[in-house]
Amino acid sequence: MSTPDFSLALSRTRRQLLTLAVLPLFLALATSLALLPGAARAAEESPDALVRSLSEEMLKTIRADPALRSGDMRRIMALVDAKVMPNVNFQRMTALAVGPTWRQASPEQRKRLQEEFKTLLVRTYAGALTQIQDETVVVRPVRLSPGDTEVVVRTEIRGRGDPIQLDYRLEKTPGEGAGWKIFNLNVLGVWLVETYRSQFAQEINARGLDGLVNALAERNRTAGSRPRN
Repeated sequence: MSTPDFSLALSRTRRQLLTLAVLPLFLALATSLALLPGAARAAEESPDALVRSLSEEMLKTIRADPALRSGDMRRIMALVDAKVMPNVNFQRMTALAVGPTWRQASPEQRKRLQEEFKTLLVRTYAGALTQIQDETVVVRPVRLSPGDTEVVVRTEIRGRGDPIQLDYRLEKTPGEGAGWKIFNLNVLGVWLVETYRSQFAQEINARGLDGLVNALAERNRTAGSRPRN
């Protein structure tokens, strides 16, 4: 897949997700976590309680912050780096999106892939902030068995139109920073990581890992140079 074709595929994915009116994963967490006492919160709550508290704070904060709703990328990125990354297993998310080739990547390639993938996702969902108005989030209780280390928390976003299914896949991490961390998102039956994996695989097969990194970087540069509507 050539770089222009790859950019078109990413654009189609962006339009598909925004058409579904998906609430932004990273931005939602960033704005809500800005009001929480830190990453330790995740270790103190069950996964469904964590998602519920984040969702409620997210909606409240986005409504009150014109800079976030206008897509201020500097503010958004700062919040993501400071507040989101401690609560998301982003390395695992990137590895799943890249697929088996991730195991062959050098430390520098892995670092660049995570940086460019994060920028892609933040830019993709920044535009969705303007759509948030009177939505509410309903979180379904999760039944955990002893020893469970992964769980799906199912939610519905209710607003002016039909309810939107938005599910989070979380894992329980041990050791320092232990707690529930998000590593995938499902919108109306479509998992985000799997959506990108098929596109990334085509670019890797055509141009290798460096080709994927360069294509993502070019896509992000192009998106960053365009004025917002």
